[in-house]
Amino acid sequence: MRYLAVRVLQGVFLLLGVSLLSFVFLEAAPGDFFQEMRLNPQISPNAVARLRAQYGLDQPFPVRYGRWLVSAVRGDFGVSLAYGTPVAPLLLVRARNTLLLTGTAMLVAWGLALSLGVFCAAWPGGWLDRACLLMSATLLAIPELLLGLCFLALGVRTGWFPAGGMVSPGFEDLNRWKQVGDLLWHLAVPLVALVLGTWAVLFRHVRGALLEVLDSPFIRAARGHGISRRRILFHHALPAAINPLVSLFGFSLASLLSVSLLTEVIMSWPGLGPLLLEAVLARDVYVVIGALTFSTLLLLAGTGLADILLFATDPRIRSESLR
Repeated sequence: MRYLAVRVLQGVFLLLGVSLLSFVFLEAAPGDFFQEMRLNPQISPNAVARLRAQYGLDQPFPVRYGRWLVSAVRGDFGVSLAYGTPVAPLLLVRARNTLLLTGTAMLVAWGLALSLGVFCAAWPGGWLDRACLLMSATLLAIPELLLGLCFLALGVRTGWFPAGGMVSPGFEDLNRWKQVGDLLWHLAVPLVALVLGTWAVLFRHVRGALLEVLDSPFIRAARGHGISRRRILFHHALPAAINPLVSLFGFSLASLLSVSLLTEVIMSWPGLGPLLLEAVLARDVYVVIGALTFSTLLLLAGTGLADILLFATDPRIRSESLR
């Protein structure tokens, strides 16, 4: 368990580093949330000063950061300057929407990458293998931003899919099945954009890892003993190639989460991405820091899951943790 304890400790230090750097960068940036109020002649400087004091912005940097840490430990993550409410409820609603989009895209992308990667590695050079390699090379050459804009333009021009949002007006009046269908209808465009942007990298890694294992001596020995291709593929080759794929899982989650925030802004999906952009433009300090910290927490949860899976599948890590 020492291995997992070290990972948890590293995650705590990473969260502290992200929050501290966020505070430092926002402190160094010119202006603040009340900058426009100072330019309004109808608002007196004393009123602006009272508002700054109310939110603690008149305190020194170490005091404000210490107070934010205390509020983060309590689960508040500070108070939003724009909404006047604790940041945590705002983040939880948006994080749920981000997790729905990112989690679904992760399952679909990995499902397609594993199935197609295994099949193409088992029969390299076939028509499906050549088609998948061509498609993955094309998708790798297209930036995620351009891919998202293309799907957004397709939805707007054809009207087949909504151009933004998560649900339609009158969603609460629909029955349960129609609500699910409406949610999937709105989820389709950002989901396809995320899956296509992620699948190419995953497919090439799965295919490459399996091809390397299938060319190893123990696989050739298994073929020499007359073991069937199916059993060699799923009972010998895939378990041997699982470790690098498990490590890739954590990195793919980090990449998918960063792309998801950009896709949410383009597709107007009500997740952490639009909230973070609005908070940055408005200089809503505690929302920005809370969103960045919460995104880092989601990333750590994904990489932590990958570490647990790697700990369970790789006996070398377990033996090293016992030393």
